[in-house]
Amino acid sequence: MNNMIKGPEPRRLYQQVADQIRGLIQDGQLLPGARLPAERDLAQQLGVSRPSLREALIALEIEGSVEIRMGSGIYVTAEQDRRPWQLGSMGESPLELMQARATVEGAVVLLAAARVTQEFLDSLRQVLDQMKVEIDENRKPIDQDRLFHLAIATQSGNSILAHIVGDLFDERHSPISAQIRVRYETPQTWIAALAEHEAIYSALEARNPLLAQARMHAHLEESKQRWMNQEPR
Repeated sequence: MNNMIKGPEPRRLYQQVADQIRGLIQDGQLLPGARLPAERDLAQQLGVSRPSLREALIALEIEGSVEIRMGSGIYVTAEQDRRPWQLGSMGESPLELMQARATVEGAVVLLAAARVTQEFLDSLRQVLDQMKVEIDENRKPIDQDRLFHLAIATQSGNSILAHIVGDLFDERHSPISAQIRVRYETPQTWIAALAEHEAIYSALEARNPLLAQARMHAHLEESKQRWMNQEPR
C-alpha cells in the first residue's frame, strides 16, 4: 500500500492571479469603490495574460470582491459585500478546459469520421435542427450542444474517450465557467456556434476526417475567443 502523503494541490493560474488582486485590495492599494485599471493595463501590471486575468476577475466577482458593471468597468466592492469562497471549488480554468477539449475532441472526431453511418448523420441532423429551434425561440441550447459533441465522441467507438468528452463538457457547469457564460454568452454567440457545428457536420457527411478535425479545432478555438475578446454583459 502506498502510504505517501499527498501535498496540497497546486493552485490554478487564475487562482494565483486572483490572490494578487485580492492582495492589492487588502493592502489598500485598491480601495472600495475604486475602478480597476483596464484589462490590458492590469494584465501588464501583474505580468499575466489577459485570459488568465479575465478568469481571475470572474472568480473575484463570484466571491464578491469586485463588481463588473457593463459598459463602465470593474470596481472594488465594499468589504461587507464580500463572501468567503474557496477558490479551489470554483472549477477548472475555462481556458485550460478549452485547450483540453480541442486536444481530445480533435482526436475523437478523426475516429468518428472513419465510422460515419447514415443513422449517425440522421441523429446528428436532428440535434442540429433542434438546436436551431431553441435559438430561434431565444433559449440556450446547452442540452443540444452537449448531445452534438457527445454523439460524435460515442461514434468514435471508444467509450473511454466518450466519457472524457462528457466530463470535460460538463465542467462548464462549474461556478467559474457558469459565470463566464452569464457574462459572455449571447444569442449571437449561439448562432455562431450552430454555424460551426454545421460545418463539422458537413465534413462528417463528406467522410473527410482531416476536414472534420480542422473544423472541430476551429469551433473550439472560436468558442474560446468569444469569451476572451468580447466585452462582458
